[in-house]
Amino acid sequence: MEEDTLRKIGTISRALDSIANIEFKQMKLNRGQYLYLVRIYENPGMISDHIAEILSVDRTTVARSIQKLERQELVVKKSDPNNKKIRHLFVTEKGKKLAQIIEKENSFSNQMALSGLDQSERKQLNKLLSKVEQNVDQNWHFVKNGGKREY
Repeated sequence: MEEDTLRKIGTISRALDSIANIEFKQMKLNRGQYLYLVRIYENPGMISDHIAEILSVDRTTVARSIQKLERQELVVKKSDPNNKKIRHLFVTEKGKKLAQIIEKENSFSNQMALSGLDQSERKQLNKLLSKVEQNVDQNWHFVKNGGKREY
């Protein structure tokens, strides 16, 4: 019987997400908002469509999360000087402080999750997961654009 690799990845992902939600609750960040905040911090001026692409989520989900971050004064939108319909996203000073804390927690989680693996094993795992990520990303775009998967 084939090992259920995706189940293991899902279990790891949910556990790390649960830990993060507990850690970030005191910062008043709701489920998953920390992902958006950090991506904007890492890419100042990005637009919400780009966030949707890199996180593989729909635009509505991004819009709701960005609105919550704006209400908490962690993110601001600024109009593009050449096209007023385009709104660029930036973290505020308050958001910057939280993003830095989140990055430290992420680094700690990486170290914890990869403990016991030597450098070679870490590189191998990263290489393999990158291939899996690429496969899933291609399928996400296919389905998102109306493609029908054949089982």
